[in-house]
Amino acid sequence: MTKADIVNEVAKATGMEKIAVQNVIESFMDSVKGSLAKNNNVYLRGFGSFVVKRRAKKTARNISKKTTIIIPAHNVPAFKPSKAFAAKVKDGRK
Repeated sequence: MTKADIVNEVAKATGMEKIAVQNVIESFMDSVKGSLAKNNNVYLRGFGSFVVKRRAKKTARNISKKTTIIIPAHNVPAFKPSKAFAAKVKDGRK
């Protein structure tokens, strides 16, 4: 499912115009990205959590050049579904 599919589905379900739905979805995504960029997690009860995870510094190997490189510590965004959401997906329920 793409963002356009989501826009179409929400517009159909709510009766709103597609452009308004698209603006809402874009604003939601911008809010989540902005919050995570500031190291603030986003919790949506019944859906899940968008969280910032810290990856530790590690050593890696470049096999083709036979060299060792250091990957610095960094943050990555992650999503953790709620228990109800995960159970729904596991069971295949709608």
